[in-house]
Order: sequence, then C-alpha cells, then structure tokens
Amino acid sequence: MSTHGPVLPIWSCGGCGAPWPCAIRRRELRAEFEDAPVSLALYMGAQLVRASADLIWVPAGTLHRRFLGWLR
Repeated sequence: MSTHGPVLPIWSCGGCGAPWPCAIRRRELRAEFEDAPVSLALYMGAQLVRASADLIWVPAGTLHRRFLGWLR
C-alpha cells in the first residue's frame, strides 16, 4: 500500500502534499497496472468522477488533465 494515497475531500497526496495523483503515485500506478492499461484508465476515470464531486471549483478540463491526461 502506498503512502501516496488521496486525502479527501481536497484530493491532495497523503505522502507529499502535491495534488493527487502525484508524480510518485503515477509511477506506482503505471507499475501496478503495467499489463492492464485499460483497467488503469477505468480506475482513474472513476477517481475523476469522485474528485469532481468534491472539487466543484476546479474546471473540468483541469481535472481531466490531472486524472487522465498523464495516461497517454
């Protein structure tokens, strides 16, 4: 289990304080889902939906880049 999990409802990283998912957690997630990139995209899409309910002041495009933009 990573210490770089999200601190809700502000969606900051519990390990380093950066916006979640931080760079470390992104690397961990890529390794964890190495053989399942579609599953990673689905997981991050679900996190985007959860975060959008909490972070109503953040523009949708910003959240999309934060949660899904790094998957390319």
